[in-house]
Amino acid sequence: MAKAMLNDVTKCIGCRACQVACKEWNDLPAEQTTNRGTYENPPDLSADTWTKIIFKEYSEDGTLRWLFRKEQCMHCTDAACVNVCPTGALQRHPTLGFVTYVRHKCSGCGYCVEFCPFDIPRMDRESNKLLGTGLMGGKCDFCFDRVSNGLEPACAKACPTGAIKFGEWEDLVIEGKQRVQVLKETHPDANLYGEYELDGLHMLYVLDERPEVYDLPVDPQMPAAATALNVGKWTGVGLGLLAGAGMFGAAMLARARMIERKKKEESAES
Repeated sequence: MAKAMLNDVTKCIGCRACQVACKEWNDLPAEQTTNRGTYENPPDLSADTWTKIIFKEYSEDGTLRWLFRKEQCMHCTDAACVNVCPTGALQRHPTLGFVTYVRHKCSGCGYCVEFCPFDIPRMDRESNKLLGTGLMGGKCDFCFDRVSNGLEPACAKACPTGAIKFGEWEDLVIEGKQRVQVLKETHPDANLYGEYELDGLHMLYVLDERPEVYDLPVDPQMPAAATALNVGKWTGVGLGLLAGAGMFGAAMLARARMIERKKKEESAES
């Protein structure tokens, strides 16, 4: 049966144990960062940071709250990245449901970066310093090596409050709905995010506010261009021409996104 993780934002305390566990299990190096006037650190996902806790100040009716949300690959059932990957580096597991990534198959085309509705994939800048793109550095793979051996993902294992729960997708949807009903007594906008979005996300969220408050798209869609670029319909020479024709354009778009992020980081630091 398909697996999932249920992230209950109301139980998250921002300790970032999940970030540390992800780094440790996947042998990912730390990143050099600077004080940007926030406890959120590092500032963004990267080739070496596959999950992070977003800190957000939220003011409503004169009350200031500090909101936390775990950010990582959403593992969409209808995944745009899988749809456009020309080499099969990104694949949706046929039974477990989440999206795996095989780095040595990656061509560095940048399609996944451009078409992800959640803006999650990041390119490895070090693999091509000239363009600032190259191989996708990596992403949350749902701890495939752990899950396939009967263990829970490292982030869920490390969570001290039960904010991250691993299990069967159907069971977690039921549990999430039950939790939402409890929250609605004090938070009318509480909702379960991920049951229907893109045919079901394998990263589900219990939210106590509207999705946009947590910077989640209200109605994420498979981009029309990603549907048209379904490389699964192409083989042989056609696939080679498709990948080659789009590689430069996708790389430039990915580069533009990274430049924009860098400007935002520099602005926040100044």
